[in-house]
Amino acid sequence: MTPDAPGSLDLDKLFAARLHAARARPYLATALFALHTVESRRVPTMAVDRYWRCYVSPAFVDRTPVEELAGVWVHEVSHLLRDHHGRSDRVARERGLTGPGERLRMNIAADCEINDDAFGDGLVRPEGAVGPESLGLPQGMLMEDYLREFRLGTHTQGLAWLDCGSGADGQEREWDLGPDGAHGLSEQERDAVRFRVAQGITARPGDSPKGWRRWAEEAFHPPQPWRELLGAAVRSAASGSGAGEDYTYGWPSRRSAGVPGTVLPSLRRRPPRGCVVIDTSASVSDTELGSALLEVAAIFRAVGGRRDLITVLSCDAAAGIAHPLCRAEGIPLVGGGGTDLRAGFARALRTGPRPDVIVVLTDGQTPWPDSRPPCRTVVGLFPRQHAAGSWDEDDPEYVPDSPPAWARVVDIGSAPAAR
Repeated sequence: MTPDAPGSLDLDKLFAARLHAARARPYLATALFALHTVESRRVPTMAVDRYWRCYVSPAFVDRTPVEELAGVWVHEVSHLLRDHHGRSDRVARERGLTGPGERLRMNIAADCEINDDAFGDGLVRPEGAVGPESLGLPQGMLMEDYLREFRLGTHTQGLAWLDCGSGADGQEREWDLGPDGAHGLSEQERDAVRFRVAQGITARPGDSPKGWRRWAEEAFHPPQPWRELLGAAVRSAASGSGAGEDYTYGWPSRRSAGVPGTVLPSLRRRPPRGCVVIDTSASVSDTELGSALLEVAAIFRAVGGRRDLITVLSCDAAAGIAHPLCRAEGIPLVGGGGTDLRAGFARALRTGPRPDVIVVLTDGQTPWPDSRPPCRTVVGLFPRQHAAGSWDEDDPEYVPDSPPAWARVVDIGSAPAAR
């Protein structure tokens, strides 16, 4: 990327491109017009900070057609709406990622999440826009997932110039005006913009791609205390002693020296595996099932986002097929009869490899296993719809047992409580 040539920012062209972007993506109009532009000759193209300032190179605007600039507007505001700066900070802490190279990887991964379905339908793909196909990766994944799938190397050398700013990867730049600079949005203002955009998408879901509909559903879902309790319970179970531990002969135990002629395996830590059992019986409402799907995605982001290590199965009186967790909306929930989660536990324990944690999402109208399973169990308990819990799909006299003492129980959708 050549250095910027002297010259003032062509605001007429820049704002014409923003108007084009708003017409092509009307559900993003509130966010596009909330951005405050800042002229900067230190950015290679356009970049954003977490306070909703958009730093713009005059030379980039001069040499880029209006139609492509519109695509860049949508791309940059997408970083902010999807909280890529906050998510990158969390990933960096959880995985110990430091240095400019790792932040560049986060920027590339975030771009892949946005660009897989951002263009077309009146919006031109900007020259040089990075998509998952350019790295040989599948579409439809999240930034955290893409980040695990590639490393910097010869195939990414042409992306060294890429810099969407601190709003994309969380790392402050020298050109950032910071929290006390002019024209930044407060936290409340930023939340209001996201709310308005999410509201517009949910009101007319057919006008937006699936990725934006998923984002709006999660953003529009009001935060509740039980979510934190459920996440804490799962994190505690997944990080407890024994979870994720296994023996390996790849590195002999130090105790082998005391047993001549014998090689003893060593204990090694691996990422914990989990299985989510979702109650799909007739006593669980569609609203509760929708909430369960959101929780499936949120729970395992809380334990590190290793979706490849999570399986999900639906269960009424019989357990269904265990599906890998990819996207919440891709998990088929089949059921509608009576409930017997014992089948769900048995099926979960037969998945290979065996899970370290089983998470059960249910209304509790079920018999439970007689004995404790050989892994930790967390139960998310939906509120029962019938007084005193004295109703069952087949027997009105049936009073369901409470979840067993060996399970960690979190009441979902009610006042904060955990047992």
